[in-house]
Amino acid sequence: MKMGSLNAELNENEDHSGSATESDEPTNMKTETDEDKEKECPCPPTPASCPYQVNEKVLAFFQSHVYEAKVIQVQYRLKEWTFRVHYLGWNKSWDEWVGVHRLMKDTEANRHRQPVFTKKRDEDKNLKSGHALQMKPRSSNVGRGRKRKNDSLNKETNGLQMENFVNIQIPPPLKKQLVDDCEFITHLGKLVKLPRTPNVDDILEKYCDYMSKKDGLVADSTGEIVKGLRCYFDKALPIMLLYKSEREQYEDSMAADVSPSSVYGAEHLLRLFVKLPELLVHAKIEEETLTLLQHKLVDLLKFLQKHQSTFFLSRYHSAEDVETSANKQEDD
Repeated sequence: MKMGSLNAELNENEDHSGSATESDEPTNMKTETDEDKEKECPCPPTPASCPYQVNEKVLAFFQSHVYEAKVIQVQYRLKEWTFRVHYLGWNKSWDEWVGVHRLMKDTEANRHRQPVFTKKRDEDKNLKSGHALQMKPRSSNVGRGRKRKNDSLNKETNGLQMENFVNIQIPPPLKKQLVDDCEFITHLGKLVKLPRTPNVDDILEKYCDYMSKKDGLVADSTGEIVKGLRCYFDKALPIMLLYKSEREQYEDSMAADVSPSSVYGAEHLLRLFVKLPELLVHAKIEEETLTLLQHKLVDLLKFLQKHQSTFFLSRYHSAEDVETSANKQEDD
């Protein structure tokens, strides 16, 4: 997941300025322009007509999953309602403004219709409860021997998650990129035209070149992390980095001797960063190495953000256009 900030600034950046139109008509008569302006700028609806209210618990779409969320702000702008939501169990840095099409009522029927992704929240709860249990006994009457036994059990069950949990903060512009990516694929039926240029291999190579110029050489740790990231990407892409509507394209685009990192680009690489905390929880990595890994991943995200206009598509293509292009390549 995902599964990030997308905040009010995204909405505030839109231009709502207008220019007044002067007219020689008498002021007590409505001109055609006035009537058009009244149609374009109707009075805002009453709060009662808003489909969701502040503090209401809802189900929110993000990428290919549905999450539990709570409405924390509501506004009416550009003739539509928008809602600022907080994803329950997630850091508030993931709070974002969404349209009504991204929300559903939190009902049993909707939960049965669309599975609600709660693993991340549950993992956070396990981390917190595990930490609490290791820091203090459940009761002051617990025997010393029993407390040691419980502590040992908690370390076994929760220690792996606590030690290997990597908090990767995705920069706000890239969080918006993720949301736009989801909108194009899942709601507008668009696809990323393959093969991508630059592809993931190209981007990682450019990052190594960038680090070489920055530090004078590419450290062994950087090379190992880039190599591991490429491996994670190639294995994770067909399993968890594709939307349902992209699977047919994947089958058509991948040959037996071709790796996903040589076909897909920044759009899918960025999706990997959402999944990495979940994947790394189960990896056997020393704490010192994990800290270095986190630093390098954040540095790579900054590199992606710096070259966002170059690495990421500015527009996606319809499925028909992508299919036609693929057929032409086969004919050639």
